[in-house]
Amino acid sequence: MDGVTLRRDGHVAEIVLDRPEALNALSTAMARRLAAVCAEVAADASVRAVVLSAAGEKAFCVGADLKERNGMTDAEFLAQRPVTRAAYNGVLNLPQPVVAAVHGYALGGGCEFALSADLIVADETAVFGLPEVSVGLVPAGGGTQLALRRLGPGKAADLVFTGRRLGVDEAVEYGLADRKVPAGTAREEALAIAGAIAQNSPVAVRAAKRAMRLGGGVGLEAGLDLEENAWRTVVFSADRREGIAAFNEKRKPVWPS
Repeated sequence: MDGVTLRRDGHVAEIVLDRPEALNALSTAMARRLAAVCAEVAADASVRAVVLSAAGEKAFCVGADLKERNGMTDAEFLAQRPVTRAAYNGVLNLPQPVVAAVHGYALGGGCEFALSADLIVADETAVFGLPEVSVGLVPAGGGTQLALRRLGPGKAADLVFTGRRLGVDEAVEYGLADRKVPAGTAREEALAIAGAIAQNSPVAVRAAKRAMRLGGGVGLEAGLDLEENAWRTVVFSADRREGIAAFNEKRKPVWPS
């Protein structure tokens, strides 16, 4: 369905990049669908964690569909830009924690989709890269900023300016991937992580994600104020009351939210 499939299992939603015949390259139609799916998931209070995965065996996503872009005029590039940006922002701005399950090529926009997640699980076949400068472009799905924040200035510059590719071991060493798993098991591991997240208070998890995301670009004092706001959000919530009651009663919490 326009290259994106949405699956649900309890409180976990799985967004699947589903255009394997094109190595999940992001077309205009696929971008529109992805933005719509992300908006649907973001608005669903029953979803507590999200997995971003991909169909096919060769690639997570190889970035923008350059075949579609071949021959596009400047006006057509400008017209496409809000559509693709909405897709990247849709993943980045999901209020629920997002776990990317990466296998095969995660290049250009595919790498940026992974960088937009909170956790990146990569299997032994994963290859990451931001090669945009090699075709006269810059990473523009958040890549320059997300790589900078995740990797630091030196490693981000290495990745962006050279356009080189990182295998899974170097990606883990760089901090571009958080967990390395055997080939073919990234999705399984990501779903397990999302399932564990979904067992926790959705109010607390969302508040923690918001504080961490907003705090990444501010000074320590401003960051601590964000943490204070997160604490005030949760301390007066029904989830806090249920969580402490369940702990003392030695049972699993039943989150009212």
